[in-house]
Amino acid sequence: MSYNPHFPPGWNPHFPSSSAPASAQQQQQLQLRQQRQHQPTGYEPGGALPPFDSYSTQQYNLNTSHPIIPNAQNYMYYRKYLSVHSEDRDITKFPNSNEFEFEAPQDYCNVASIRLSQWTFPANYNTFSTLNANVNMTFKITTPYNPAANGVTSILNQRIYQALLANADSNYAILIQEGFYNPNQMITELTNKFNFTVSNWIREYFVAQGYTDSLAEFNAEGGYTRFIIVYNNVSLKIWFGNSADGFTLTNETALEASTLTDKSCADGRSHLPDFSNWGLPSYLGLVRCDTAAINGENIEAAIAAGEPAPAEYDTYGDNGVIVPRFFYGDVTPGDQGFWLVPNAGFTGSQVYWVEATYKINLMGYAYIYMEMEGQNCMDETSPFALNSYTYRTNETNGVVNSAFAKLGIPSTPMSQWFDQDSLPYKYYYPAAERMRRFHVKFRYHDGQPVNMGVFNFSFTLEFTLQQPQMLRNSHSVMYPGAERR
Repeated sequence: MSYNPHFPPGWNPHFPSSSAPASAQQQQQLQLRQQRQHQPTGYEPGGALPPFDSYSTQQYNLNTSHPIIPNAQNYMYYRKYLSVHSEDRDITKFPNSNEFEFEAPQDYCNVASIRLSQWTFPANYNTFSTLNANVNMTFKITTPYNPAANGVTSILNQRIYQALLANADSNYAILIQEGFYNPNQMITELTNKFNFTVSNWIREYFVAQGYTDSLAEFNAEGGYTRFIIVYNNVSLKIWFGNSADGFTLTNETALEASTLTDKSCADGRSHLPDFSNWGLPSYLGLVRCDTAAINGENIEAAIAAGEPAPAEYDTYGDNGVIVPRFFYGDVTPGDQGFWLVPNAGFTGSQVYWVEATYKINLMGYAYIYMEMEGQNCMDETSPFALNSYTYRTNETNGVVNSAFAKLGIPSTPMSQWFDQDSLPYKYYYPAAERMRRFHVKFRYHDGQPVNMGVFNFSFTLEFTLQQPQMLRNSHSVMYPGAERR
């Protein structure tokens, strides 16, 4: 054992924890270690390389049964399809089918592109619903019929006048049933709800005033029935009418959700601004301003002032009262187009009406946007907003890569619609290494989630996969023909 002058005598550098001299066994292990360090390898610095069978290579196994195959730098593209069904989702985690995750049965490797190939959706949606915020509207009865001023002595009618006059400055709020309507169903719903809401107020007033006798008589006559709402089949517009009382459609009124609907149901409503579908009045063809009803006196004043008068009016009865009229035909059988006439029991009464400014819209949304997390490839404009950003900049408020596909809604409810070949696609260069898990969401343009209810739907995704090819030394082979046999 050699002695190192840098260490004290008897101190073993290989066993520093021990201060005693190394034992005979420890000295023998140290000598063997030093011999291995000075063993020749067959190669000296600056000399020739040792032969392959030298000591330095015999300690390694260089044989392999997996040689590297050179890449031909050529690729084969082929399509792979994945069919997805909404009922296959984890319902405990995603109770609503408008957003869920799914996992493919295998990994899709080297994905060059992905797009929506086919889809089928149920058309059993609600055009009018609480989530769409288009099931309520308000109105006021500003000029109720005064029986005493016209010589009518009916106690019931006088008390009805008192009840209406007491609530002249307050709104009546209606809430229609959720679902899908045709024009005739809509005007029937509106007529009944308008009269029903006023009837409830009159009943409450009678109870508060102790008019029990008038309450029984009021119920026996069927309640308040002066509102008449019809649909013009030629102009495709809704007309609101009242046979005795002047009214105003208060479209500017902003109702809180708690007054008509449960707040828990209204939380899903999108808060994006919308200047077209802003509520039930917009679907009925009304403007966003309060609209007061007109009567015959307004038309006479307009004619006297030289202003253009509405075309859809005529005189009715012996007194020549001006009333609206549809000249194309009957609204109800035998009325000859006179759908709103003064109440025969109200002396000196006039009719009041409002013609919707625009045509009725009962179709709802026209498109559904499909989002796929990490795969969105379609840019989308956003509804215009009156805020400080739009005031001070001229940049767009659109969204880049906001959706994966855009699906048109071609049919009305109670049907199933099918379509295929969506144009947008997500392209990858270089190809995506691996895909398996996906997250999808279905919404409308304003951000409102699509309410599919309990109805299932399905869609198919198309993957374009890039398959690398091996380098092949191909040669032609000629097979003998039938003539050489």
